[in-house]
Amino acid sequence: MKNILLKYGVFATFALMLASCSEDYLNTEPTDAIATSSAFATTKNAWATLNGIHRSLYMQWSARGAYNMDQCGESSLMISRDMLGEDLVMTGAGNGWYNNTYKWVDHRNENSRLTYFAWYVYYRIIGNANMIIANIDKAEGPVADKKAIKGQAYTYRAWAHFNLVQLYGKRYNAATAATDKGVPIMTTNDFDGKPRASVAEVYAQINKDLDSAMFNLQGYTRPNKSHLNLNVAQGIKARVALTMGNWTDAETFARAARQGFTLMNQTQYTSGFNDYTNPEWMWGSMVIPDQTTYFYSFFAFMSWNFSSTNIRTNPKAIYAPLYNQIPATDIRKTLWEPNPTAANFPLPHSGVRRPYMTRKFTAAGSADSRGDIPYMRAAEMYLIEAEAIARQGGRDAEAAEVLRQMVVTRDPAYTLSSNTGQALIDEIMFQRRIELWGEGFRFLDLKRTNSPLARDLSGSNHQVALATLMNEPAGTDKWQFLIPIDEINANPQLKNDQNP
Repeated sequence: MKNILLKYGVFATFALMLASCSEDYLNTEPTDAIATSSAFATTKNAWATLNGIHRSLYMQWSARGAYNMDQCGESSLMISRDMLGEDLVMTGAGNGWYNNTYKWVDHRNENSRLTYFAWYVYYRIIGNANMIIANIDKAEGPVADKKAIKGQAYTYRAWAHFNLVQLYGKRYNAATAATDKGVPIMTTNDFDGKPRASVAEVYAQINKDLDSAMFNLQGYTRPNKSHLNLNVAQGIKARVALTMGNWTDAETFARAARQGFTLMNQTQYTSGFNDYTNPEWMWGSMVIPDQTTYFYSFFAFMSWNFSSTNIRTNPKAIYAPLYNQIPATDIRKTLWEPNPTAANFPLPHSGVRRPYMTRKFTAAGSADSRGDIPYMRAAEMYLIEAEAIARQGGRDAEAAEVLRQMVVTRDPAYTLSSNTGQALIDEIMFQRRIELWGEGFRFLDLKRTNSPLARDLSGSNHQVALATLMNEPAGTDKWQFLIPIDEINANPQLKNDQNP
C-alpha cells in the first residue's frame, strides 16, 4: 500500500485547492503542497478538504500518471460494475473504452487500468477521510461543523472499504468470512504496508465507521445532496446489511434512510436522470458548468444524446430478455427503444441506431456532457426493505406491500403481488434490475446473491464477438478483481497474497 499512501497528502492538497475559493489562502503555501496544519486549522478549511472528496467522485483522475476516458472517479466505476453484468449491452466496439471490462478481461488482469484505478480511487478517498478524522477535532470552529465533517468522513471511509471488499474480496459468507481474504483496512495514514484483513474484519470496520458516522450526522442539515447526511449513512448501512444477509438491519436502515424522500412521478422519471434536485435522489453529484467532464463524463458513455464517438457508434442497450418482461403499462419501458427509427429516436449527428438502445440518461446537450450523477435513490431503499423482509420468511404480505408502494409509481396498473417465498424474491430482484439499470449495481448483486452470469438466454442481444464471455458460474475465482501488480510489488505484506 506504500505507493498509494505516498500520494495521500498530495491528493488531499489537490482536492483542497480544487474546492477552495480563496485565492489568498491558496497563495500562503507552495503550489504543490499545503501543510496538514493549514488544511485543518479551521473548520472552513476542513470543509474545503471534504468538498474535494465530493468532487473526486466525478473528476478525471490521473492514475499511473495518465488521464484516461474511463477514469472519471466513482461515475466510471459505476459503468464498469454494470459492464460486468448481463443487463447492460454493448452494441458496438465503439472507440474501445470499457471493451475489455465487458469481456471480463480487465478485472482479471493485475496490470490493467481497471484493477489499478478502482484500488487507487477508493484508497485515496480513504486516505483523505483518515486525514479529516485524525485532525478535525483540533480545528478552530463550531462543534456542529466538526461533527458534520467527521460524520461525512466516516461515511466515506466505510463506503470506500465496502466497495473495495466487494470487488477484491470474496462475497460475504457468514460461514467463511472469518478466513476469507478481504482487503487491507486503513484507519490511519502511514507508510507501512498492511496485510489483507479477513472479509469479516473488513465488514466489522465498515459497520463501526457507519455507526460513528450516524452518531456524528444526527441533526445535520446539508447544503445540497452532494454532501452526505444521516439518510445517506443509513442507506449505506442498509446496503452493507443486505450484502451480509443481516435482513433485520437491512429492513430497519432502509426504511429509516428513505424517510423524507418522495418517489418521483412519471414526468420526472422520464426527464433524463440528470438532476440531483429530483425529490427521490438521496445522494448525487451536482456537476456545474465550470466543472464539465467532457469526454470522460458518465453521460459521455451512458447518455443517448451527447455526441461522443462512443455513443454515436456504441449506444448502450438493455438486455432484451429483461426488457421483454417489463409490462407495457410501466413507464420504465419507455426508457429503452426495441425498434429505434428516425421518427421515435433522434440521434447525435452520424449516430447509429441499435435495438433496445437506452434513453434513460440525458446529457445537457449534444456538445455538453454534463449531468448530475445518482449514487443513491429512495427507490433502492424500498427494494432493499422489500427484499430483506421477504428473505426473513413468513412476512410475504409485508414485503409485497413495500414493493407495491414503489412499483405502482412506475406502473399504475401494478397490483399487490400474490407471490410468496422464492417467487416473491425473484420478483423483487426483477424490479431491482429494471429500476437500477445503468447505476452500477448489477455485478455486485450477482456476486452477493451467488448468482451466475447468464448473457445467452433466448432472445439475447449480447454479441459473442463483443462480449466474449457469455456465461460464468457463480462462485468462481473470476468474481474477484485481481489486486494491482503495483500494489503487490510495493507492499511486502501482499507479496504472496494475490487473488487466485
